[in-house]
Amino acid sequence: MQIKPVGKRVLIKPVKEEEKTRGGIFIPETAKEKKKQGIVIEIGNIDEKETPIKKGNIILYTGYSSEEMEIEGEKYLILDAKDIIAKIEG
Repeated sequence: MQIKPVGKRVLIKPVKEEEKTRGGIFIPETAKEKKKQGIVIEIGNIDEKETPIKKGNIILYTGYSSEEMEIEGEKYLILDAKDIIAKIEG
């Protein structure tokens, strides 16, 4: 299945969080601080001058208006391009 966001929206795959610390301590779900980081899977109708992102970029995002969905057992989010706050390079 292929999903193409409509308008100025982006389909991302959230980066999974570690369940243990480096020292091997298990972190329960309720104590985790959720990272808002993801990989760009598909881009809607966005001008590259407005938001310079491409498929495969790792981004940081903010906001609470994302739409969660599950496709073939994997979690994805569709969010507004304005909620992207940074692109991670290197």
